[in-house]
Amino acid sequence: MDVTLPALKEVGSQEATHTFSIASAPHEGALMVATRMRDSSYKRALGSLPVGGEVLIGPPQGQLVLPEGPERPVAILAGGIGITPFRSMLLDAAHRGLPHRIVLFYSNRRPEDAPFLDELQQLERRNPHFTLVATMTQMERSLHPWKGERGPIDLAMLLRHRDPGMAPVYYLAGPPAMVYALRSLLTGNDVKDADIRTEEFYGYG
Repeated sequence: MDVTLPALKEVGSQEATHTFSIASAPHEGALMVATRMRDSSYKRALGSLPVGGEVLIGPPQGQLVLPEGPERPVAILAGGIGITPFRSMLLDAAHRGLPHRIVLFYSNRRPEDAPFLDELQQLERRNPHFTLVATMTQMERSLHPWKGERGPIDLAMLLRHRDPGMAPVYYLAGPPAMVYALRSLLTGNDVKDADIRTEEFYGYG
């Protein structure tokens, strides 16, 4: 959804509106977005917005929703703050007891950089249909222990954790370079474009 900051709109700023993925699930009762706070005019204005401050919200858009039927497994490939739309999907699936088989491949530099990591780990314990495959790419810079996967998401990692004999529907979100590389990886391994759904996070601005 588009979120417009009236203070920036009033001064004619071209950065008055920013598109966010909805991170909250329908049952949560509050509308949540999550973002990295960068040094842009929009993020500065957003960061200084007081509690109860006014924003203008556009209608929901996009196609990152689970398939209607559970016949095919779902493989989610997310990087960093690209996790936001999938938090909504995963919490909704658990809340409604959906039978969809979902594997989330979640890439971050370090555990301390990974949004919602603790919540996702708890969700995996609650939902028997959900598997979390978190991977870290810069553990040499981390102060936390890590027993999970390391390195970027690649074909070998996908094959280790996918349902054998079943072709999943793939969902991709994260930095544009990551999304482009993963889409190329998938299409280069005979995954049809119709089975890949993407959302890029341009500039994180």
